[in-house]
Amino acid sequence: MANNRNSSKDEDRIPAKTAGAGKSRLSRRALLLGSVAVAGGGVFAWSMLGSTRPAKAGTITVWKSPTCGCCGEWATYMRGKGYQVTVNLVSDPDAIKAKFGIPEAVYSCHTAKIDDYLVEGHVPEGAVAKLLAERPKLKGIALPGMPAGSPGMDGKPGIYRIVGFDENGRIHRFAEVGV
Repeated sequence: MANNRNSSKDEDRIPAKTAGAGKSRLSRRALLLGSVAVAGGGVFAWSMLGSTRPAKAGTITVWKSPTCGCCGEWATYMRGKGYQVTVNLVSDPDAIKAKFGIPEAVYSCHTAKIDDYLVEGHVPEGAVAKLLAERPKLKGIALPGMPAGSPGMDGKPGIYRIVGFDENGRIHRFAEVGV
């Protein structure tokens, strides 16, 4: 009997497992996993909302050499910003530039067209969005050459001076845009 009393006292001190106890642990685990999923979704949503997506991302047509990888990277960058990009491979990109009347002083490795505007080179999306929002009386904009760190180019991103050009080939300062 004494043993029964001791075991009875021990049982009084140790709470008996109930059906709800197992569910409680499962609920905590589910709550923790759910919190992680919600937080991860929040981070994803914040990154998407924080990206620079133009209000009216349009269709861009790009002309580039089949051997130029950085031009393809610029197209991928613009797709990532919400634009629909079509790439045309051409053996002589300079012939396209001449056909469109792009001033030689602003030539780069690829030429693009969006709406009624030309975009020459590795122009950051912020400048394209500004062009489309303001609709200046320009034929197009350009980032002459192939500056390191510009969209599609290796190197440390920076601030780039974007120029505009008109129907007469005159070059104007358009914007300074960072990447």
